[in-house]
Amino acid sequence: MKKALVVLVVLGIAGVAGWQIWVRVTAANKQATRERTPVPVEVAPVERATIRDIGVFTGSLQPKAQFLLAPKIGGRLVKLLVDVGDPVPRDQMIAQLDDEELTQEVEQARAERDVAQANAENGASDLELARREFERVQTLREKKVASEAELDAAQGRYTTAQARCKVAAAQVAQKEAALKAADVRLGYTRVLAHWEREDGPRVIGERFVDEGALLKANEPIVSVLEDRVLVGAINVIERDYPKIRIGQEATITTDAFPGEQFPGRIVRIAPFMKESSRQARVEIDVPNADRRLASGMFIRVSLEFAEHAGATVVPVEALVKREGRQGVFAADVQARRARFVPIKVGIQSSERAEVLEPALEGFVVTLGQHLLEDGSPILLPQESKPAADAEAPVPGDDQ
Repeated sequence: MKKALVVLVVLGIAGVAGWQIWVRVTAANKQATRERTPVPVEVAPVERATIRDIGVFTGSLQPKAQFLLAPKIGGRLVKLLVDVGDPVPRDQMIAQLDDEELTQEVEQARAERDVAQANAENGASDLELARREFERVQTLREKKVASEAELDAAQGRYTTAQARCKVAAAQVAQKEAALKAADVRLGYTRVLAHWEREDGPRVIGERFVDEGALLKANEPIVSVLEDRVLVGAINVIERDYPKIRIGQEATITTDAFPGEQFPGRIVRIAPFMKESSRQARVEIDVPNADRRLASGMFIRVSLEFAEHAGATVVPVEALVKREGRQGVFAADVQARRARFVPIKVGIQSSERAEVLEPALEGFVVTLGQHLLEDGSPILLPQESKPAADAEAPVPGDDQ
């Protein structure tokens, strides 16, 4: 039994050793085959060109300013003087509510004010008479003609007249205030499009009611927009956030006008990123004097972060990774060999990548590099064509 076990162990060890030898021999044969068999590839020249770091973001257009117009009091809408799309100058009346009842209140307040003024004038006249009577009695008292009681009575009437005159003046002020309040309430029946800054007319965006509607206080009638300058709102991720700056120029495109570009400028950058999306809001002023653009349009915004003139560039397709290192396969078109060159990439666009290090020239492999290893033989496209096309020139060959 022990001898059989020993034999099995020896056979197992011999089998494993044989398997390892077979794997090594097979790998060596494959390597040799690869080295002997050229890999068909396509190549492109290393170029000197200007490359730009451009970020493209999506967002939407919003009005520069927007607010709702609503009456401060309730009432029936008698007139609506504007409609959607109408230009509105500052302080133009856009709606009129029924004002009959409030007009009557103003007339009543004015009549009460007039009565108070008449009473005040009458009190002033009584005050003047009481003053003269007091002065006359005072003079007679000095001459020992009038008694002390007569002087006291005259003085009392004079003091009473002064008090009545003050009361009448206060009543006049009270009625004046009531008249002003009634005038203000009457003014609330005229809804005006008012804003503080004088920056030209704006436009009616929406209409919410029709003439004849019975409105409540603060119920919206129309919305007013500032659309001669629109705001393009986009969201940027953490990687691009440090590249954004106030005043940076932007290029805006929209599906509504294919092939056209509209200028813009960054005016606001949010000082924080939302935790839910890890994005920050950026606002771009977009001139819209001709009002071709509209609020709510979907837009694409291009921002140029950097520009390198005379940079060494290669096609993006040439970039590969080998053993965790990024690089390209430099093609020696004379020796028909490909050499892996680790590189440091700078600006990368959708088509080209900038090579910062090392200095690179000649040709790089853009197709077929996944089959290559450092030093692999290559077969250029012209060499893999039928004999009828054999006269086509090979990159780098003498013509």
